[in-house]
Amino acid sequence: MADPQSNAPLRAAAGPPTSGVIHVRTRLTADFTVLSNALAQRRGSAVTVGVAAYILSLPDGAPVSIAALCEHFTEGEILMSRALRELEEAGYLERRRERLPSGQIRTRTYFYDVPGGDADLDPDPDGPPEPPKPRRPRTQAAAAAVTPVSAPVEEAATVPVPAEAEAPSPLADADPRAVAVLTALRRVDPRLILSAHEAARLAPAVTGWLAAGLLPTQITDHLTARLPDHFLTRPAGILAYRLKETPLPLPAPARSTESPVRPAVVPLRNCDGCDRGFRSAEPGRCGDCRARDQLRAAG
Repeated sequence: MADPQSNAPLRAAAGPPTSGVIHVRTRLTADFTVLSNALAQRRGSAVTVGVAAYILSLPDGAPVSIAALCEHFTEGEILMSRALRELEEAGYLERRRERLPSGQIRTRTYFYDVPGGDADLDPDPDGPPEPPKPRRPRTQAAAAAVTPVSAPVEEAATVPVPAEAEAPSPLADADPRAVAVLTALRRVDPRLILSAHEAARLAPAVTGWLAAGLLPTQITDHLTARLPDHFLTRPAGILAYRLKETPLPLPAPARSTESPVRPAVVPLRNCDGCDRGFRSAEPGRCGDCRARDQLRAAG
């Protein structure tokens, strides 16, 4: 029996496109990253898409902080912070504060291939393993032997676990006035964002400046004046250098509250000869009248 033949004409080859991009495909078997089109073709900032693709290419446990991203990319901290915030608002990135068995609090970062994915992971994979769960009975007879049907099943009593003590804050021993000056610097320059540990480390130097008689506004003006356009290090490093290496500026001279002593005003009197007003400590004749009297006496 002959093979069936189709009478339909063959479709002509479309050929390469006359405009737009032409892909040259290569089948990758290693060192590649799976990236959804919804993320790769996301409208908006190209920095955000590039940061997302970079984070997806990293292994689990790699640092993705703003400082780590600035070491890899040429963009500054503001663009890196904005990209992470956009990914967090879109649902690709999530930050969770989790408590360790030692009582310390740490922040973990989760990145989703698709927003809304499942991130039900063990919060502490390095901790002790969970005890094995008892196996379920294979047959109903075995189940009846373990737990009678007529007997009510009692729920396991939950033992309240005492709350662990919070880790002491690094700002607990810092001068609150110095911390207020440091945290207010980002209002003048948004790049001067300090963590709690950085503010606590810089607070003693600011306290010394306050003790020397400088006002908080003078310290703020000195720390934020003539900053570079691009930071090559963390803002805390620049502030620490200015607080340590820069000579302590002199405080503004305090204004005296006492009113200056004004000279006594000579009273105004009328001349006994011409009745013209003149100032003199004692009554008498004015200078012109005295001069005329001298001329008459000499003539």
